[in-house]
Amino acid sequence: MSKKEKLINKLKSEPRDFTFDDAVTLLGLLGFKKHNKGKTSGSRVKFAKEEDSVKIELHRPHPQKELKSYQVKQLIEQLTEEGLI
Repeated sequence: MSKKEKLINKLKSEPRDFTFDDAVTLLGLLGFKKHNKGKTSGSRVKFAKEEDSVKIELHRPHPQKELKSYQVKQLIEQLTEEGLI
């Protein structure tokens, strides 16, 4: 099983320990590129898949590293709607 498949399975199980770094890795494996507006972009991070004009925006959690449960659900919903998972 590839890293991509493992992360997709982990995400679909709606874990409490799905980290922002896990999301960044998964989105990168799905062809998304991370876009920041420099150092002052704050905790909002945008990911775009230019060939499909698909955009996903995540809030970087702090001080913890794990995404909130609503963020995990939104990520699953967005990726499912786009047919990526």
